[in-house]
Amino acid sequence: MALFDLSLEDLRSYRPERTEPADFDAFWKRTLEEAAEQASDAAFTPYDAALPSVEVYDVSFAGWGGHRIAAWLIVPKNAEGPVPCVMHYIGYGGGRSLPHDHLLWPATGRAVFVVDTRGQGAVSHNNMGATPDPYGGANPQAPGFMTRGILHADEYYYRRVFTDAVRAVDVAASHPAVDGERIAVSGGSQGGGIATAVAGLHPGVRAALIDVPFLTHYRRAVTITDKDPYQEIVRFLATQHGSEERVFMTLSYFDGMNFAARARGAALYSVALMDLTCPPSTVYASYNHWAGADKDIVVYPWNGHEGGTAHQRDAQLRWLAARL
Repeated sequence: MALFDLSLEDLRSYRPERTEPADFDAFWKRTLEEAAEQASDAAFTPYDAALPSVEVYDVSFAGWGGHRIAAWLIVPKNAEGPVPCVMHYIGYGGGRSLPHDHLLWPATGRAVFVVDTRGQGAVSHNNMGATPDPYGGANPQAPGFMTRGILHADEYYYRRVFTDAVRAVDVAASHPAVDGERIAVSGGSQGGGIATAVAGLHPGVRAALIDVPFLTHYRRAVTITDKDPYQEIVRFLATQHGSEERVFMTLSYFDGMNFAARARGAALYSVALMDLTCPPSTVYASYNHWAGADKDIVVYPWNGHEGGTAHQRDAQLRWLAARL
């Protein structure tokens, strides 16, 4: 592991030109309107997690296509009135796990809403998921999720994931224990990419906690890192000759830079300068395009994709206390 990307001085000013389809806003407006035609039909089932200081709900709601999405809602017990809520999205391959893994925000007096990622959560014994993805992309694909339906934006896997994530905000806000006017989004790696998309698509998001985000600045990422998941795209292109233009056109509808350019809430990012999975320049590409004026980024010069871990949680606790 080494300092392989741009210098920190260059990273701070790195703001690459965005490749954005002319119908980007129309595409997402159509996508979310189609999803909204079906009621979320949310179910909040009380769950005994053997945690006496919180109330836990096993949540199920209709995401993209009406498919059922699993989540946890964890609320401080005996809270006075509705409380702020932190939406939490999961890293690549992981699932919602169990409630005892998500007690940080309830310990601050806020609720947390942990959203499963469809089709994921069967990689780690510690982060199991409970949400299938009934839809299959039509094209051949590299193992993983990055190339599912990648030849057409309507069929791409992350269209479904991002739609699920946006709908989850409204589901969380619908619960009487949650203050729908005080919603933050959070996540690391894939979760950070999902949080960026939701912040750009949902006007109700007040703040975002985005750690070493994935799913941004794809063209650069696939050429400077040999690490998965970006290399899934490279393996696809290596066999599906002639598909490059279509692939990157699809990805432009899902690029974190384009969502960041529409996000107006406050944001706290983190970046690790030795991160071979989500290269620092891709993180700064998102951060420097973030449209909201209230933003900051914490730099970890000697870390890889683990980022700041507990130190970053400490920074988030203090930063969010002033905003939510």
